[in-house]
Amino acid sequence: MVGLMGAGKTTIGRQLARRLGMRFVDSDHEIEARTGASIPWIFEIEGEASFRRREADMIRTLTAQQGLVLATGGGAVLNPASRALLAERGTVIYLRAAIGSILQRTSHDKNRPLLQTADPRAKLEQLLAERDPLYREIADLVIDTGRPNVQSMVQTILDQLAAGEAAHVASRAQRLASDPMNATNQAASTILNVELGERSYPISIGRGLLDDAALLGRHIDGGKAAIVTNTTVAPLYLGKVAGALRAGGHDVVEIVLPDGEEHKHWASLNLVFDALLANKCDRKTTVVALGGGVIGDLAGFAASSYMRGVPFVQVPTTLLSQVDSSVGGKTGINHPLGKNMIGAFYQPRAVIADTATLDSLPPRELAAGLAEVIKHGAILDAAYFDWIEANIGKLVAREPEAMAYAIARSCEIKAEVVRKDEREGGLRAVLNFGHTFGHAIEAGLGFGTWLHGEAVGCGMVMAADLSARLGLVDEATVERVRALVAAAGLPVAAPDLGLERWIELMAVDKKNEGGEIKFILLKPLGSPAITTVPPEILKETLAACVAPNKE
Repeated sequence: MVGLMGAGKTTIGRQLARRLGMRFVDSDHEIEARTGASIPWIFEIEGEASFRRREADMIRTLTAQQGLVLATGGGAVLNPASRALLAERGTVIYLRAAIGSILQRTSHDKNRPLLQTADPRAKLEQLLAERDPLYREIADLVIDTGRPNVQSMVQTILDQLAAGEAAHVASRAQRLASDPMNATNQAASTILNVELGERSYPISIGRGLLDDAALLGRHIDGGKAAIVTNTTVAPLYLGKVAGALRAGGHDVVEIVLPDGEEHKHWASLNLVFDALLANKCDRKTTVVALGGGVIGDLAGFAASSYMRGVPFVQVPTTLLSQVDSSVGGKTGINHPLGKNMIGAFYQPRAVIADTATLDSLPPRELAAGLAEVIKHGAILDAAYFDWIEANIGKLVAREPEAMAYAIARSCEIKAEVVRKDEREGGLRAVLNFGHTFGHAIEAGLGFGTWLHGEAVGCGMVMAADLSARLGLVDEATVERVRALVAAAGLPVAAPDLGLERWIELMAVDKKNEGGEIKFILLKPLGSPAITTVPPEILKETLAACVAPNKE
Protein backbone atom coordinates (compact mmCIF):
# COMPACT_ATOMS: atom_id res chain seq x y z
CA MET A 1 0.00 0.00 0.00
CA VAL A 2 1.45 3.39 -0.99
CA GLY A 3 0.09 6.89 -0.54
CA LEU A 4 0.39 10.04 1.52
CA MET A 5 0.23 9.98 5.30
CA GLY A 6 -3.35 9.75 6.50
CA ALA A 7 -4.59 8.15 3.27
CA GLY A 8 -5.75 5.03 5.12
CA LYS A 9 -2.92 2.59 4.40
CA THR A 10 -2.91 1.11 7.90
CA THR A 11 -6.69 0.96 8.36
CA ILE A 12 -7.40 -0.51 4.94
CA GLY A 13 -4.26 -2.66 4.98
CA ARG A 14 -5.23 -4.39 8.23
CA GLN A 15 -8.69 -5.30 6.97
CA LEU A 16 -7.38 -6.36 3.56
CA ALA A 17 -4.81 -8.64 5.22
CA ARG A 18 -7.53 -10.17 7.39
CA ARG A 19 -9.73 -10.86 4.34
CA LEU A 20 -6.79 -12.36 2.42
CA GLY A 21 -5.54 -14.42 5.34
CA MET A 22 -2.18 -12.62 5.24
CA ARG A 23 0.03 -10.87 7.78
CA PHE A 24 -0.17 -7.08 8.01
CA VAL A 25 3.03 -5.04 8.37
CA ASP A 26 3.51 -1.28 8.66
CA SER A 27 7.03 -0.31 7.61
CA ASP A 28 7.12 2.69 9.95
CA HIS A 29 6.15 0.52 12.91
CA GLU A 30 8.85 -1.99 11.96
CA ILE A 31 11.46 0.79 11.89
CA GLU A 32 10.37 1.93 15.35
CA ALA A 33 10.52 -1.65 16.68
CA ARG A 34 14.00 -2.20 15.19
CA THR A 35 15.49 1.08 16.44
CA GLY A 36 13.58 1.42 19.70
CA ALA A 37 12.89 5.05 18.77
CA SER A 38 9.82 6.86 17.45
CA ILE A 39 9.67 8.29 13.92
CA PRO A 40 9.56 11.91 15.21
CA TRP A 41 12.66 11.22 17.37
CA ILE A 42 14.57 9.78 14.39
CA PHE A 43 13.64 12.84 12.30
CA GLU A 44 14.69 15.23 15.06
CA ILE A 45 17.94 13.57 16.16
CA GLU A 46 19.21 11.86 13.00
CA GLY A 47 17.48 13.93 10.33
CA GLU A 48 15.23 12.96 7.43
CA ALA A 49 18.09 11.63 5.27
CA SER A 50 19.01 9.07 7.93
CA PHE A 51 15.37 8.04 8.29
CA ARG A 52 15.07 7.53 4.51
CA ARG A 53 18.09 5.20 4.54
CA ARG A 54 16.51 3.14 7.34
CA GLU A 55 13.25 3.13 5.42
CA ALA A 56 14.90 1.88 2.20
CA ASP A 57 16.59 -0.94 4.13
CA MET A 58 13.26 -1.92 5.67
CA ILE A 59 11.49 -1.91 2.28
CA ARG A 60 14.24 -4.17 0.89
CA THR A 61 13.78 -6.62 3.77
CA LEU A 62 9.98 -6.66 3.80
CA THR A 63 9.45 -6.94 0.04
CA ALA A 64 11.56 -10.11 0.07
CA GLN A 65 8.93 -11.79 2.27
CA GLN A 66 5.77 -13.56 1.13
CA GLY A 67 2.18 -13.55 2.35
CA LEU A 68 1.97 -10.05 3.76
CA VAL A 69 0.13 -6.80 3.17
CA LEU A 70 2.65 -3.98 3.54
CA ALA A 71 1.73 -0.38 4.40
CA THR A 72 4.65 1.81 3.40
CA GLY A 73 5.51 5.26 4.70
CA GLY A 74 4.33 8.15 2.58
CA GLY A 75 7.86 8.97 1.41
CA ALA A 76 9.02 5.43 0.69
CA VAL A 77 8.61 6.00 -3.05
CA LEU A 78 11.21 8.80 -3.02
CA ASN A 79 13.94 6.16 -3.19
CA PRO A 80 14.26 4.80 -6.77
CA ALA A 81 15.49 1.41 -5.53
CA SER A 82 12.51 1.09 -3.20
CA ARG A 83 10.13 1.96 -6.03
CA ALA A 84 11.69 -0.72 -8.21
CA LEU A 85 11.43 -3.34 -5.45
CA LEU A 86 7.80 -2.53 -4.74
CA ALA A 87 6.91 -2.74 -8.44
CA GLU A 88 8.83 -5.97 -9.04
CA ARG A 89 7.90 -7.91 -5.93
CA GLY A 90 4.27 -7.11 -5.24
CA THR A 91 0.89 -5.73 -6.23
CA VAL A 92 1.08 -1.99 -5.60
CA ILE A 93 -2.11 -0.27 -4.48
CA TYR A 94 -2.07 3.53 -4.35
CA LEU A 95 -4.53 4.86 -1.78
CA ARG A 96 -5.33 8.40 -2.84
CA ALA A 97 -7.13 10.87 -0.54
CA ALA A 98 -8.05 14.53 -0.89
CA ILE A 99 -6.01 17.05 1.08
CA GLY A 100 -9.06 18.01 3.14
CA SER A 101 -9.66 14.41 4.17
CA ILE A 102 -6.03 13.93 5.19
CA LEU A 103 -6.09 17.09 7.29
CA GLN A 104 -9.18 15.86 9.14
CA ARG A 105 -7.52 12.53 9.90
CA THR A 106 -4.15 13.93 10.96
CA SER A 107 -5.08 17.25 12.65
CA HIS A 108 -4.43 15.91 16.18
CA ASP A 109 -1.65 13.46 15.31
CA LYS A 110 1.71 14.66 16.64
CA ASN A 111 3.47 11.60 15.20
CA ARG A 112 3.69 13.23 11.73
CA PRO A 113 6.97 15.21 11.73
CA LEU A 114 6.48 16.60 8.23
CA LEU A 115 3.17 18.20 9.26
CA GLN A 116 4.52 20.05 12.28
CA THR A 117 4.52 23.32 10.35
CA ALA A 118 2.57 26.58 10.43
CA ASP A 119 0.65 25.60 7.27
CA PRO A 120 0.00 21.82 7.09
CA ARG A 121 -2.27 22.22 4.06
CA ALA A 122 0.46 23.88 2.03
CA LYS A 123 2.91 21.17 3.09
CA LEU A 124 0.50 18.40 2.05
CA GLU A 125 -0.11 20.08 -1.32
CA GLN A 126 3.66 20.21 -1.84
CA LEU A 127 4.06 16.53 -0.89
CA LEU A 128 1.20 15.48 -3.17
CA ALA A 129 2.68 17.39 -6.12
CA GLU A 130 6.06 15.69 -5.56
CA ARG A 131 4.86 12.18 -4.80
CA ASP A 132 1.67 11.62 -6.80
CA PRO A 133 3.58 10.94 -10.06
CA LEU A 134 5.82 8.46 -8.22
CA TYR A 135 2.87 6.64 -6.66
CA ARG A 136 1.18 6.40 -10.06
CA GLU A 137 4.40 5.23 -11.73
CA ILE A 138 4.39 1.96 -9.78
CA ALA A 139 0.68 1.57 -8.97
CA ASP A 140 -1.34 -1.33 -10.31
CA LEU A 141 -4.53 -0.09 -8.67
CA VAL A 142 -5.46 3.43 -7.60
CA ILE A 143 -8.20 3.55 -4.97
CA ASP A 144 -9.88 6.76 -3.86
CA THR A 145 -10.24 6.81 -0.05
CA GLY A 146 -12.18 10.04 0.28
CA ARG A 147 -15.11 8.42 2.10
CA PRO A 148 -15.10 6.50 5.41
CA ASN A 149 -16.66 3.27 4.11
CA VAL A 150 -13.60 1.07 4.65
CA GLN A 151 -15.39 -2.22 4.00
CA SER A 152 -16.54 -0.98 0.59
CA MET A 153 -13.00 0.04 -0.37
CA VAL A 154 -11.56 -3.29 0.78
CA GLN A 155 -14.20 -5.14 -1.23
CA THR A 156 -13.36 -3.03 -4.29
CA ILE A 157 -9.71 -4.07 -3.98
CA LEU A 158 -10.66 -7.72 -3.56
CA ASP A 159 -12.94 -7.58 -6.59
CA GLN A 160 -10.11 -6.22 -8.72
CA LEU A 161 -7.71 -8.90 -7.53
CA ALA A 162 -10.29 -11.61 -8.13
CA ALA A 163 -10.84 -10.32 -11.65
CA GLY A 164 -7.28 -11.18 -12.53
CA GLU A 165 -5.51 -7.94 -11.67
CA ALA A 166 -2.81 -9.90 -9.87
CA ALA A 167 -1.95 -11.77 -13.07
CA HIS A 168 -1.63 -8.44 -14.86
CA VAL A 169 0.68 -7.23 -12.11
CA ALA A 170 2.88 -10.32 -12.28
CA SER A 171 3.73 -9.60 -15.89
CA ARG A 172 4.09 -5.86 -15.42
CA ALA A 173 7.58 -6.10 -13.92
CA GLN A 174 8.76 -8.04 -16.98
CA ARG A 175 7.36 -5.32 -19.25
CA LEU A 176 9.13 -2.68 -17.18
CA ALA A 177 12.45 -4.48 -17.67
CA SER A 178 12.05 -5.45 -21.31
CA ASP A 179 10.03 -2.57 -22.76
CA PRO A 180 9.84 0.52 -20.54
CA MET A 181 7.84 2.57 -23.04
CA ASN A 182 5.18 -0.11 -23.41
CA ALA A 183 4.98 -0.54 -19.64
CA THR A 184 4.50 3.17 -19.15
CA ASN A 185 1.63 3.20 -21.60
CA GLN A 186 -0.21 0.49 -19.66
CA ALA A 187 -2.02 2.83 -17.27
CA ALA A 188 -2.94 1.47 -13.85
CA SER A 189 -6.62 0.91 -13.17
CA THR A 190 -8.13 3.61 -11.01
CA ILE A 191 -11.21 2.84 -8.93
CA LEU A 192 -13.23 5.74 -7.55
CA ASN A 193 -16.50 5.54 -5.64
CA VAL A 194 -19.53 7.79 -5.91
CA GLU A 195 -20.86 7.59 -2.36
CA LEU A 196 -24.66 7.85 -2.37
CA GLY A 197 -25.66 5.33 0.28
CA GLU A 198 -27.46 2.37 -1.28
CA ARG A 199 -27.11 4.01 -4.71
CA SER A 200 -23.30 4.18 -4.48
CA TYR A 201 -21.32 2.85 -7.45
CA PRO A 202 -17.74 2.47 -8.68
CA ILE A 203 -16.00 4.33 -11.49
CA SER A 204 -13.33 2.17 -13.15
CA ILE A 205 -10.76 4.10 -15.21
CA GLY A 206 -7.97 2.43 -17.14
CA ARG A 207 -6.54 1.45 -20.47
CA GLY A 208 -7.88 -1.76 -21.99
CA LEU A 209 -10.84 -2.24 -19.63
CA LEU A 210 -13.05 -3.37 -22.53
CA ASP A 211 -10.62 -6.26 -23.03
CA ASP A 212 -11.56 -7.56 -19.57
CA ALA A 213 -14.46 -9.79 -20.58
CA ALA A 214 -15.67 -10.27 -17.02
CA LEU A 215 -15.58 -6.64 -15.82
CA LEU A 216 -18.87 -5.45 -17.35
CA GLY A 217 -20.59 -8.76 -16.65
CA ARG A 218 -20.05 -8.34 -12.90
CA HIS A 219 -22.43 -5.38 -12.93
CA ILE A 220 -25.25 -7.18 -14.77
CA ASP A 221 -27.50 -9.15 -12.44
CA GLY A 222 -30.10 -10.52 -14.85
CA GLY A 223 -29.67 -12.72 -17.88
CA LYS A 224 -30.35 -10.03 -20.48
CA ALA A 225 -28.50 -6.84 -21.42
CA ALA A 226 -29.52 -4.18 -23.93
CA ILE A 227 -26.57 -2.24 -25.38
CA VAL A 228 -27.50 1.22 -26.64
CA THR A 229 -24.90 2.78 -28.95
CA ASN A 230 -24.70 4.79 -32.17
CA THR A 231 -23.63 4.38 -35.78
CA THR A 232 -20.13 5.75 -35.10
CA VAL A 233 -19.29 3.72 -31.99
CA ALA A 234 -20.96 0.45 -33.03
CA PRO A 235 -18.36 -0.54 -35.69
CA LEU A 236 -15.55 0.13 -33.21
CA TYR A 237 -16.67 -1.45 -29.94
CA LEU A 238 -20.13 -3.04 -30.10
CA GLY A 239 -18.84 -6.42 -31.26
CA LYS A 240 -16.27 -6.60 -28.46
CA VAL A 241 -18.70 -5.60 -25.71
CA ALA A 242 -21.60 -7.70 -26.95
CA GLY A 243 -19.32 -10.69 -27.56
CA ALA A 244 -17.93 -10.54 -24.02
CA LEU A 245 -21.43 -10.46 -22.53
CA ARG A 246 -22.63 -13.34 -24.68
CA ALA A 247 -19.57 -15.36 -23.73
CA GLY A 248 -20.56 -14.76 -20.11
CA GLY A 249 -23.98 -16.29 -20.71
CA HIS A 250 -26.02 -13.11 -21.23
CA ASP A 251 -28.70 -12.61 -23.86
CA VAL A 252 -27.78 -9.36 -25.65
CA VAL A 253 -30.02 -6.89 -27.48
CA GLU A 254 -28.16 -4.43 -29.73
CA ILE A 255 -29.73 -0.98 -30.26
CA VAL A 256 -27.91 1.31 -32.70
CA LEU A 257 -29.09 4.93 -32.92
CA PRO A 258 -28.11 7.77 -35.28
CA ASP A 259 -25.05 9.72 -34.09
CA GLY A 260 -25.15 13.35 -33.00
CA GLU A 261 -26.65 15.84 -30.55
CA GLU A 262 -29.36 16.62 -33.10
CA HIS A 263 -30.74 13.09 -32.50
CA LYS A 264 -31.07 13.45 -28.73
CA HIS A 265 -34.85 13.69 -28.83
CA TRP A 266 -38.14 11.83 -28.37
CA ALA A 267 -37.86 9.87 -31.63
CA SER A 268 -34.54 8.28 -30.63
CA LEU A 269 -35.85 7.57 -27.15
CA ASN A 270 -38.81 5.75 -28.66
CA LEU A 271 -36.47 3.66 -30.82
CA VAL A 272 -34.92 2.39 -27.58
CA PHE A 273 -38.34 1.64 -26.07
CA ASP A 274 -39.42 -0.11 -29.29
CA ALA A 275 -36.38 -2.40 -29.19
CA LEU A 276 -36.75 -3.18 -25.47
CA LEU A 277 -40.42 -4.10 -25.90
CA ALA A 278 -39.90 -6.05 -29.13
CA ASN A 279 -37.24 -8.17 -27.42
CA LYS A 280 -39.39 -8.75 -24.33
CA CYS A 281 -36.93 -7.05 -21.99
CA ASP A 282 -38.12 -7.27 -18.39
CA ARG A 283 -37.29 -5.41 -15.17
CA LYS A 284 -34.09 -7.43 -14.70
CA THR A 285 -32.69 -6.32 -18.05
CA THR A 286 -29.64 -4.07 -17.72
CA VAL A 287 -29.27 -1.19 -20.17
CA VAL A 288 -25.64 -0.57 -21.19
CA ALA A 289 -24.84 2.92 -22.53
CA LEU A 290 -21.91 2.47 -24.95
CA GLY A 291 -20.87 5.82 -26.39
CA GLY A 292 -20.49 9.50 -25.62
CA GLY A 293 -22.60 11.93 -23.67
CA VAL A 294 -25.61 11.81 -25.96
CA ILE A 295 -25.88 8.02 -25.71
CA GLY A 296 -25.25 8.08 -21.96
CA ASP A 297 -27.94 10.69 -21.33
CA LEU A 298 -30.47 9.10 -23.66
CA ALA A 299 -29.91 5.47 -22.61
CA GLY A 300 -29.92 6.47 -18.94
CA PHE A 301 -33.26 8.27 -19.38
CA ALA A 302 -34.67 5.22 -21.14
CA ALA A 303 -33.49 3.00 -18.27
CA SER A 304 -35.03 5.35 -15.69
CA SER A 305 -38.47 5.16 -17.28
CA TYR A 306 -38.72 1.72 -18.91
CA MET A 307 -40.97 -0.37 -16.65
CA ARG A 308 -40.48 2.46 -14.10
CA GLY A 309 -36.78 1.82 -13.89
CA VAL A 310 -34.27 -0.87 -14.87
CA PRO A 311 -30.52 -1.06 -14.05
CA PHE A 312 -28.01 0.58 -16.35
CA VAL A 313 -24.24 0.80 -16.73
CA GLN A 314 -22.27 3.62 -18.33
CA VAL A 315 -19.45 2.67 -20.73
CA PRO A 316 -18.31 6.12 -21.93
CA THR A 317 -16.13 6.25 -25.05
CA THR A 318 -15.44 9.99 -25.40
CA LEU A 319 -13.35 12.24 -23.19
CA LEU A 320 -16.32 14.47 -22.41
CA SER A 321 -18.39 11.55 -21.21
CA GLN A 322 -15.51 9.98 -19.26
CA VAL A 323 -14.70 13.14 -17.31
CA ASP A 324 -18.22 14.44 -16.81
CA SER A 325 -21.52 13.26 -18.25
CA SER A 326 -21.27 9.55 -17.33
CA VAL A 327 -20.88 10.41 -13.62
CA GLY A 328 -23.66 11.78 -11.45
CA GLY A 329 -26.88 10.33 -12.83
CA LYS A 330 -28.13 13.20 -14.96
CA THR A 331 -30.09 11.71 -17.87
CA GLY A 332 -32.37 13.29 -20.44
CA ILE A 333 -33.14 14.52 -23.93
CA ASN A 334 -33.32 17.91 -25.59
CA HIS A 335 -36.39 19.94 -26.45
CA PRO A 336 -36.45 22.49 -29.30
CA LEU A 337 -36.78 25.23 -26.66
CA GLY A 338 -33.96 24.07 -24.41
CA LYS A 339 -31.16 21.57 -23.85
CA ASN A 340 -31.69 18.64 -21.43
CA MET A 341 -35.02 20.06 -20.31
CA ILE A 342 -36.68 16.62 -20.15
CA GLY A 343 -35.04 13.93 -18.06
CA ALA A 344 -34.43 12.40 -14.64
CA PHE A 345 -31.78 11.92 -11.97
CA TYR A 346 -30.98 8.21 -12.25
CA GLN A 347 -27.68 6.74 -11.07
CA PRO A 348 -25.89 3.94 -12.97
CA ARG A 349 -24.76 0.67 -11.38
CA ALA A 350 -21.20 1.39 -12.52
CA VAL A 351 -19.08 3.50 -14.87
CA ILE A 352 -16.39 1.74 -16.92
CA ALA A 353 -14.10 4.20 -18.71
CA ASP A 354 -11.59 2.56 -21.05
CA THR A 355 -9.09 5.26 -21.94
CA ALA A 356 -8.00 3.28 -25.01
CA THR A 357 -11.25 4.36 -26.70
CA LEU A 358 -9.85 7.89 -26.82
CA ASP A 359 -7.30 6.74 -29.43
CA SER A 360 -10.06 6.68 -32.05
CA LEU A 361 -11.56 10.04 -31.00
CA PRO A 362 -11.44 12.80 -33.66
CA PRO A 363 -9.43 15.87 -32.57
CA ARG A 364 -12.58 18.00 -32.41
CA GLU A 365 -14.24 15.55 -30.00
CA LEU A 366 -11.11 15.40 -27.87
CA ALA A 367 -11.07 19.20 -27.60
CA ALA A 368 -14.74 19.16 -26.61
CA GLY A 369 -13.90 16.85 -23.72
CA LEU A 370 -11.05 19.08 -22.58
CA ALA A 371 -13.62 21.83 -21.98
CA GLU A 372 -15.08 19.83 -19.10
CA VAL A 373 -11.59 19.09 -17.75
CA ILE A 374 -10.83 22.82 -17.68
CA LYS A 375 -14.22 23.51 -16.08
CA HIS A 376 -13.50 21.32 -13.06
CA GLY A 377 -10.25 23.14 -12.33
CA ALA A 378 -11.68 26.60 -12.93
CA ILE A 379 -14.56 26.27 -10.48
CA LEU A 380 -13.30 23.94 -7.75
CA ASP A 381 -9.53 23.35 -7.81
CA ALA A 382 -7.13 26.17 -8.67
CA ALA A 383 -4.13 23.85 -8.31
CA TYR A 384 -5.71 21.48 -10.83
CA PHE A 385 -6.26 24.43 -13.19
CA ASP A 386 -2.55 25.24 -12.85
CA TRP A 387 -1.73 21.61 -13.70
CA ILE A 388 -3.97 21.71 -16.79
CA GLU A 389 -2.23 24.89 -17.97
CA ALA A 390 1.16 23.23 -17.57
CA ASN A 391 0.08 20.01 -19.28
CA ILE A 392 -2.38 21.14 -21.97
CA GLY A 393 0.10 20.18 -24.70
CA LYS A 394 0.32 16.63 -23.33
CA LEU A 395 -3.47 16.40 -23.10
CA VAL A 396 -3.97 17.58 -26.68
CA ALA A 397 -1.34 15.01 -27.72
CA ARG A 398 -3.22 12.30 -25.71
CA GLU A 399 -0.18 11.50 -23.57
CA PRO A 400 -1.45 8.46 -21.57
CA GLU A 401 -0.30 9.41 -18.08
CA ALA A 402 -1.51 13.00 -18.35
CA MET A 403 -4.85 11.87 -19.77
CA ALA A 404 -5.32 9.24 -17.06
CA TYR A 405 -4.66 11.81 -14.35
CA ALA A 406 -7.04 14.37 -15.89
CA ILE A 407 -9.85 11.83 -16.13
CA ALA A 408 -9.34 10.57 -12.58
CA ARG A 409 -9.07 14.04 -11.03
CA SER A 410 -12.13 15.33 -12.90
CA CYS A 411 -14.15 12.31 -11.79
CA GLU A 412 -12.97 12.80 -8.19
CA ILE A 413 -14.14 16.40 -8.22
CA LYS A 414 -17.51 15.59 -9.75
CA ALA A 415 -18.10 12.55 -7.51
CA GLU A 416 -17.55 14.69 -4.41
CA VAL A 417 -19.98 17.35 -5.63
CA VAL A 418 -22.60 14.72 -6.47
CA ARG A 419 -22.18 13.13 -3.05
CA LYS A 420 -22.98 16.45 -1.39
CA ASP A 421 -25.81 17.47 -3.74
CA GLU A 422 -27.14 14.63 -5.87
CA ARG A 423 -30.18 16.46 -7.26
CA GLU A 424 -28.73 19.92 -7.83
CA GLY A 425 -30.37 21.60 -4.86
CA GLY A 426 -27.51 24.08 -4.61
CA LEU A 427 -23.83 23.12 -4.81
CA ARG A 428 -24.12 20.88 -7.88
CA ALA A 429 -25.23 23.85 -9.95
CA VAL A 430 -21.60 25.05 -9.95
CA LEU A 431 -20.82 22.25 -12.42
CA ASN A 432 -22.71 24.35 -14.97
CA PHE A 433 -19.93 26.94 -15.21
CA GLY A 434 -20.01 28.13 -18.83
CA HIS A 435 -23.19 26.17 -19.54
CA THR A 436 -25.72 29.03 -19.41
CA PHE A 437 -23.95 30.67 -22.35
CA GLY A 438 -23.05 27.29 -23.87
CA HIS A 439 -26.58 25.91 -23.91
CA ALA A 440 -27.77 29.13 -25.55
CA ILE A 441 -25.18 28.67 -28.30
CA GLU A 442 -26.26 25.07 -28.91
CA ALA A 443 -29.97 25.87 -29.05
CA GLY A 444 -29.49 29.11 -31.00
CA LEU A 445 -27.37 27.53 -33.75
CA GLY A 446 -29.31 24.27 -33.76
CA PHE A 447 -28.27 21.22 -31.73
CA GLY A 448 -25.24 19.56 -33.29
CA THR A 449 -23.87 22.63 -35.12
CA TRP A 450 -21.37 23.18 -32.30
CA LEU A 451 -20.34 20.27 -30.09
CA HIS A 452 -21.43 20.59 -26.47
CA GLY A 453 -17.84 20.98 -25.27
CA GLU A 454 -17.14 23.66 -27.88
CA ALA A 455 -20.13 25.66 -26.64
CA VAL A 456 -19.10 25.16 -23.00
CA GLY A 457 -15.51 26.22 -23.73
CA CYS A 458 -16.68 29.45 -25.30
CA GLY A 459 -19.24 29.84 -22.50
CA MET A 460 -16.47 29.66 -19.88
CA VAL A 461 -14.64 32.54 -21.56
CA MET A 462 -17.88 34.56 -21.50
CA ALA A 463 -18.51 33.66 -17.85
CA ALA A 464 -14.95 34.69 -16.93
CA ASP A 465 -15.46 38.00 -18.73
CA LEU A 466 -18.72 38.53 -16.84
CA SER A 467 -16.95 37.69 -13.56
CA ALA A 468 -14.36 40.40 -14.24
CA ARG A 469 -17.02 43.00 -15.09
CA LEU A 470 -18.60 42.34 -11.70
CA GLY A 471 -15.23 42.74 -9.96
CA LEU A 472 -15.00 39.06 -8.91
CA VAL A 473 -11.74 38.35 -10.76
CA ASP A 474 -9.09 40.42 -12.51
CA GLU A 475 -8.41 40.69 -16.22
CA ALA A 476 -5.38 38.40 -15.90
CA THR A 477 -7.70 35.58 -14.82
CA VAL A 478 -9.95 36.16 -17.81
CA GLU A 479 -6.93 35.96 -20.11
CA ARG A 480 -5.75 32.74 -18.44
CA VAL A 481 -9.14 31.12 -19.06
CA ARG A 482 -9.28 32.40 -22.65
CA ALA A 483 -5.73 31.23 -23.41
CA LEU A 484 -6.31 27.77 -21.96
CA VAL A 485 -9.58 27.29 -23.83
CA ALA A 486 -7.87 28.33 -27.06
CA ALA A 487 -4.89 26.04 -26.36
CA ALA A 488 -7.33 23.14 -26.01
CA GLY A 489 -8.51 23.83 -29.57
CA LEU A 490 -11.87 25.36 -28.57
CA PRO A 491 -13.58 28.52 -29.87
CA VAL A 492 -13.27 31.65 -27.73
CA ALA A 493 -15.54 33.97 -29.76
CA ALA A 494 -19.29 33.40 -29.52
CA PRO A 495 -21.66 33.36 -32.50
CA ASP A 496 -23.83 36.39 -33.17
CA LEU A 497 -27.33 35.22 -32.27
CA GLY A 498 -28.70 38.72 -31.77
CA LEU A 499 -29.01 40.35 -28.34
CA GLU A 500 -32.67 39.57 -27.79
CA ARG A 501 -32.23 35.96 -28.91
CA TRP A 502 -29.32 35.52 -26.51
CA ILE A 503 -31.43 36.74 -23.59
CA GLU A 504 -34.40 34.62 -24.66
CA LEU A 505 -32.31 31.44 -24.85
CA MET A 506 -30.55 32.01 -21.52
CA ALA A 507 -33.91 32.59 -19.85
CA VAL A 508 -34.73 28.91 -20.52
CA ASP A 509 -32.32 27.40 -17.98
CA LYS A 510 -32.96 24.94 -15.16
CA LYS A 511 -30.99 27.09 -12.67
CA ASN A 512 -33.20 30.15 -13.17
CA GLU A 513 -35.68 31.16 -10.49
CA GLY A 514 -38.44 33.73 -10.57
CA GLY A 515 -37.68 34.64 -14.17
CA GLU A 516 -34.12 35.79 -13.34
CA ILE A 517 -31.13 34.32 -15.16
CA LYS A 518 -28.58 32.76 -12.79
CA PHE A 519 -24.92 32.47 -13.75
CA ILE A 520 -22.05 30.39 -12.36
CA LEU A 521 -19.10 32.77 -12.11
CA LEU A 522 -15.55 32.75 -10.70
CA LYS A 523 -14.82 34.30 -7.29
CA PRO A 524 -11.81 33.84 -7.58
CA LEU A 525 -10.33 31.21 -9.92
CA GLY A 526 -10.97 27.81 -8.33
CA SER A 527 -14.01 29.01 -6.38
CA PRO A 528 -17.54 29.47 -7.79
CA ALA A 529 -20.26 32.05 -7.22
CA ILE A 530 -23.91 31.63 -8.21
CA THR A 531 -25.56 34.97 -8.89
CA THR A 532 -27.89 37.04 -11.00
CA VAL A 533 -26.39 39.81 -13.12
CA PRO A 534 -27.57 43.34 -13.93
CA PRO A 535 -28.86 43.37 -17.54
CA GLU A 536 -26.54 46.17 -18.61
CA ILE A 537 -23.45 44.21 -17.42
CA LEU A 538 -24.62 41.08 -19.23
CA LYS A 539 -25.06 43.09 -22.42
CA GLU A 540 -21.48 44.37 -22.08
CA THR A 541 -20.17 40.79 -21.96
CA LEU A 542 -22.26 39.80 -24.97
CA ALA A 543 -20.99 42.79 -26.92
CA ALA A 544 -17.38 42.01 -26.01
CA CYS A 545 -17.43 38.23 -26.59
CA VAL A 546 -19.70 37.81 -29.61
CA ALA A 547 -17.95 37.71 -32.97
CA PRO A 548 -19.44 40.18 -35.48
CA ASN A 549 -21.72 38.58 -38.04
CA LYS A 550 -19.91 38.87 -41.39
CA GLU A 551 -22.95 38.09 -43.46
